[in-house]
Amino acid sequence: MNATIRSSQFLRRALAADAVFSGVAAVLLTVDAGMLAPLLELPGALLRETGLFLIAYTALVGWLATRAVAPKALVMLVIAGNAAWTVGSLGLLFSGAVSPNLLGEAVVAIQAIATGVLAELQYIGLRRSGSAVVA
Repeated sequence: MNATIRSSQFLRRALAADAVFSGVAAVLLTVDAGMLAPLLELPGALLRETGLFLIAYTALVGWLATRAVAPKALVMLVIAGNAAWTVGSLGLLFSGAVSPNLLGEAVVAIQAIATGVLAELQYIGLRRSGSAVVA
């Protein structure tokens, strides 16, 4: 049995905002990783691979944003993934695994905060969505 929800307009808009934000980041990180790496003092491979991941993620979130009825598990996975991304991004800054300059730290922190806000908005949207429908 596949539990689905009737996605609230709020949820669909929060998912659409995530798709736009992630899509822009995917293009910038994938195409411009070589230029961004020295500017931010972050590894080019990390930026490029993040961009490539975000291409697939953008497709999923964009698809979910267009659904009046969506698989609840996928919506919850997106929310949990965004929360984990936020924690992981901030953890990366404190781990010592990378040594970005001040601009790099600011970029990582700002995108982490934005992703956390999107997770919260998506959670609110999920709570506002219609009761589960069994398909």
